[in-house]
Amino acid sequence: MLDHRPTAPADVLIRGAHVLDPRTGLDARLDVLIRGGEIAEIGSGLQFDGDVVDGTGKHLFPGFVDPHVHLRVPGQEHKEDLESGTRSAAAGGFVAVVAMPNTTPTVDSAPVLRSLRDAARREARVPVGFMASVTLGLDGDALTEMAELRDAGALGFTDDGKPVYRAGILRKALQYQKLAGGIIALHEEDPTLSGKGVMHEGEVSARLGLTGIPSISESTLIARDAAIAGYEGGRIHIQHLSARESVEAIADAKARGVRITCEASPHHLTLTDAELLRRLDTRLKMNPPLRTEDDRQALIEGLKSGVIDCIATDHAPHAREEKEVPFEEAPMGTTGLETAFAAVYTADVLPLALVVEKLSAGAELMGLPTPRIEVGRPADVVLIDLEAEWEVGEAGYESRSENCCFAGRRLRGKVLTTIAAGGIVYRERKLSVV
Repeated sequence: MLDHRPTAPADVLIRGAHVLDPRTGLDARLDVLIRGGEIAEIGSGLQFDGDVVDGTGKHLFPGFVDPHVHLRVPGQEHKEDLESGTRSAAAGGFVAVVAMPNTTPTVDSAPVLRSLRDAARREARVPVGFMASVTLGLDGDALTEMAELRDAGALGFTDDGKPVYRAGILRKALQYQKLAGGIIALHEEDPTLSGKGVMHEGEVSARLGLTGIPSISESTLIARDAAIAGYEGGRIHIQHLSARESVEAIADAKARGVRITCEASPHHLTLTDAELLRRLDTRLKMNPPLRTEDDRQALIEGLKSGVIDCIATDHAPHAREEKEVPFEEAPMGTTGLETAFAAVYTADVLPLALVVEKLSAGAELMGLPTPRIEVGRPADVVLIDLEAEWEVGEAGYESRSENCCFAGRRLRGKVLTTIAAGGIVYRERKLSVV
């Protein structure tokens, strides 16, 4: 179900790093020996006649897994492609990503999906899984051939970028899910409520004179879809939560036994619509929009309580000229793979162990192996210097696009090395001084 280009299996000793893995209970300064791409030994004073990385003062975590990225392939390669998108992922400490199907053409047929998987085996630096669309062309009218797409390797189904606005279509998709399997991930937005809104509806939108998107546009559709999933016994995943009402709707559905999971994104956890009063920057325009401080705090509490299951970036690259227009005309979306960990860690909104756990929890939700630092497991790890400060965008981006909402900010926590599927896929670039 995951594809990537071949990488030489790593043989390396990471010596003296603080190893933190909430799932295996590791939280100490240790040596980790990787042989042939697998974790061979974990201990102290390990010896190795080969590549040795000094981890002193650094932290080693299980690699991150992002269940929600846009790689823009096929058809929009001027924004991002498989190589650049997965290079960006590796630079952010991600060892696997799941790509959305709102491409040109839409990933709504087995031939398109198979061609994507073939391309990933040639170009992707980290393993990539692909979602197929729920409806043909994302039009919301007719279901895709879900069983055929699953056989071709789709992890699940989503019309991300658009809601499945017809309740009957979602119900039918959930009925087919019982036969085909795979998660159904939902972008929740009632278009009759969001309309032509460009930011959160509230005090800030009123002061700026911009059309707003009310939070109930998201939460009311979550409540509807949770009711349908509960009735059908289906399994749904709610993408990029942004509002307090949405967290409450998820909590209520879980309390009733609905098989529902959800994600929050770094920008919604760390920024609010008040940022737009300071700088009306199109890099801060995304869907769902940045909302209020109260909404932000609700998302943080949702992660702490377990109502929100994982952190996902919704990495959405756009070409520079697309964003360099008046705010009302710019497309929605921000990049986020290279800044996800550092943005959340710098904001100091969650305990470190919880940040690490939530950044990889999306794997299980997508039916993928969850990275663990454990002997005998494939090496999927990231080495990070928590004390290193860096300015976002100062040295450019690995992504093909520059529309990062954290651009110009100083963050703490720098990825030094990423090992994915047993191979070294990223090492921090350093300038040598002669």
